Amino acid sequence: MGKSILIIQGHPDPNGRHLCHALADAYAQGAQEAGHRVTRVEVATLDFPLMRTQADFETGGMPPALFPARDALLEANHVVLLFPLWLGTMPALVKAFLEQLMRPGFAFVYAGPGFPQTLLHGRTARVVVTMGMPATIYRWYYFAHGILGLERNILGFVGMSPVRHTLFGMVDAAPPARRQAWMEKMRSLGRRGT
Repeated sequence: MGKSILIIQGHPDPNGRHLCHALADAYAQGAQEAGHRVTRVEVATLDFPLMRTQADFETGGMPPALFPARDALLEANHVVLLFPLWLGTMPALVKAFLEQLMRPGFAFVYAGPGFPQTLLHGRTARVVVTMGMPATIYRWYYFAHGILGLERNILGFVGMSPVRHTLFGMVDAAPPARRQAWMEKMRSLGRRGT
């Protein structure tokens, strides 16, 4: 029996078809061909407020617009999060989505002194990021700080492990053959459910 996979497409433009959408489509196609169950969340189509206070984060209610994403995350064995690199990290809309979704009581609980208890362990994750610069420059010169912070301080913090990433660089200058190779790579990852 296949995995239950949640694909979170985080490009913040609700009106466009971007590379992130095509990569998500390719991953979903490969996953479905291999018998995995796929649920998709398009962050740009969701209506939810920004988190503004510690009290709201700790004791406020999750916005109803995120209930389907919450339920899909609970059901998932594997999570794929895609977004374009903006100012070195995820777009603000993706961060706002994760802040609303990864609340205490759902993603983790304070269990006394020390680190909180994780509630989303048993899930693996892959972060897929598109960018205008070469991926090697982002990885080696900038140390992929925005991606590593997401992997360690959000996804790892709530218990997801392992968290892997796939970076696609120079996307605006990529010739059709390279884009086709990216799509096949995503289909292959989807077939494996990784």
